[in-house]
Amino acid sequence: MAGVLFLCAAAVVLLLLAAGGAVPPPPPEEAARMARFVLHNCDWGALATLSAQEGLRGHPFANIFSLSDGPPEPFSGSGVPYLYLTDLEISVKDLEINSNASLTVSLAQTPYCKKHGYDPQNPLCAHIIFCGSIVKVKDSEAGLAKKALFSRHPEMENWPKEHNWFFAKFNITNIWVLDYFGGLKIVTPEEYYSVKP
Repeated sequence: MAGVLFLCAAAVVLLLLAAGGAVPPPPPEEAARMARFVLHNCDWGALATLSAQEGLRGHPFANIFSLSDGPPEPFSGSGVPYLYLTDLEISVKDLEINSNASLTVSLAQTPYCKKHGYDPQNPLCAHIIFCGSIVKVKDSEAGLAKKALFSRHPEMENWPKEHNWFFAKFNITNIWVLDYFGGLKIVTPEEYYSVKP
């Protein structure tokens, strides 16, 4: 029975996509699913580090990075935010001294909020704040990271090799979800990884 329900749900999703629609976000009471959904539907996020730069040392420093948790198909994300980085990048220089960071992703970058007339600051235009650290991926995970990123950001494959690009991931330790009125919801990494977007 569960298999039949899954096939029916998948068929509905495919019909929506074929009709030019999009998969709607989960309901607000499913905060872990919302976090997975928002990350999977975002191609970039704001990464905040503690600056190591002269004149800014110790201050928060936010920067935009392309990211991906998997190919863009519905329900295909791993939940792991992968990034393609170079040591030449200013935020990466910060991370070399302190790998702790926060990452914010928002449905404001998708058509969803505009379609519903939601300002990016409106809680109904869901955004997720992840806290954790950035680490280089191990060789065993590099293939997953490459597929996740290059499927969404194909130009990355042609970025200058002499910049010594490497795959990294955001190791999530804390998750805050703002997707409805009444304040932030806290989701544990265990809850987050146990659900599908």
